[in-house]
Amino acid sequence: VSKGKDLTFKLGDLIRPDGRKPDKIREIKLTRPYQKYAEGSVLIEMGDTRVVCSASVDTRVPPWLKGTGRGWITAEYSMLPRSTQNRLNRQTVGKTAGRTFEIQRLIGRAMRAVVDTAALGERTIYLDCDVIQADGGTRTAAINGAFIALVDAIRSLKEAKRIRRIPIEDYLAAVSVGIVDQNTLLDLCYIEDSQADVDMTLVMTGGGRLVEVQAGGEGTTFSQDGLNDLIAVGAKGIKKLIKWQKEVLGELR
Repeated sequence: VSKGKDLTFKLGDLIRPDGRKPDKIREIKLTRPYQKYAEGSVLIEMGDTRVVCSASVDTRVPPWLKGTGRGWITAEYSMLPRSTQNRLNRQTVGKTAGRTFEIQRLIGRAMRAVVDTAALGERTIYLDCDVIQADGGTRTAAINGAFIALVDAIRSLKEAKRIRRIPIEDYLAAVSVGIVDQNTLLDLCYIEDSQADVDMTLVMTGGGRLVEVQAGGEGTTFSQDGLNDLIAVGAKGIKKLIKWQKEVLGELR
């Protein structure tokens, strides 16, 4: 959370901390390319959340894929020590356990859902997602940034004539949705997320197919109708993100 924000802000009057409407996504900024040496790299900013995402191509694959002709996409996720209000211990940040392990597996699964790994050939693409500033939605920002970095890395393979075609079958985006004081809110910042009764991460393709739905109540329960409402609000947000991706990337070819 940026310095100066009131962490005791209440949402009962439907005024969000940054003045957004309930169904509005935070402002998105993209710096691309961001790193000199990576095949694909971006700095994505969603509100005050900032994540550096890089895509690196390796000619090796995991042992179980050797000789199959198929490639692999995997991800690593971390938060820098001062990406949050209080400094995170660097040793704790580096441990691939708990929340960190869950998020990096989510990123990898999401990318593999829209890539034809057979057409990728026997190579691995590593996606490194490093949170340099956290204000909620770090995993969704990481997915949105990693997808763009991934497309750029795969395009570099095609330009080098190492693959015949772009094996990406659809666009991919992620957004958070939550219920705060009985209000359904899209793309939660930290203050909202910390007060949410229900929190959901939604990952979808450009064609509207569900890739992942992670939802849970914080000391409460919610109905199936409530879940459907969250998905509907999230899907509208995904459409806006996909539109933005198309403007940034153009056709997937």
